Amino acid sequence: SVGDYTRDLPVLKGASFDLWTPDAGTPHGSADTQIVHDRVVKKLRRQVRTSSSAYHGMDAEAMIRDGRLACQRPRIAFRDITNQTNQRTVIAALVPPALLTNKAPFLVRRRGDTAAESFLLGVLCSIPFDWYARRYVELSLNFYIFNWLPVPIMDPQSKLASRVVETAGRLAAADGRYAEWAAEVGVPVGSVTTQAEKDDLVAELDALVSLLYGLTEDQVAHLFATFHRGWKYQ
Repeated sequence: SVGDYTRDLPVLKGASFDLWTPDAGTPHGSADTQIVHDRVVKKLRRQVRTSSSAYHGMDAEAMIRDGRLACQRPRIAFRDITNQTNQRTVIAALVPPALLTNKAPFLVRRRGDTAAESFLLGVLCSIPFDWYARRYVELSLNFYIFNWLPVPIMDPQSKLASRVVETAGRLAAADGRYAEWAAEVGVPVGSVTTQAEKDDLVAELDALVSLLYGLTEDQVAHLFATFHRGWKYQ
């Protein structure tokens, strides 16, 4: 049932979120938190023993004990349905604690820390990454394509990488639902308060990711000029 989420978990579909906007659309519905918890725990215990699962070999009991089930923490999700004529092809977001339909695939963090998660989010939401994805994506972005899209290596000592972590973290940590995640990244919650500031941070993120990919100025100009037909790329 759609409505009061004070006791229930929202169920999000792909259209429920957009780039840097976790509440861009209405939820698909909601689900009873306790029923969901019991079923997720049961499924997780089975998944950690399944070699084809993203959770294979992980410590299920620690995740359950520490409140780190996928639906209990913010996580990176992306829209499954897309096409090359949209303004953006890869539409990813850090969604709040929620359940997700199969039209909103999500990523499991097996290694690395929250800063690495913020770094990856910044890359996924950038135009350079999206430009590359458009070479291969037609109507659906599934893991068969997604897993092969190149991402710059994160060097924790790199000033560029650190700035991506900070910028993406600030853009993602929209409100109190992200308080714990933001604290782990080291950014404040709700610090982006105007559209102008958001636009500046998004533009900076595109520049940072372009540098991390090693693009030249001419290559960046080509990338923007060919990204979306008819847009004011200058």
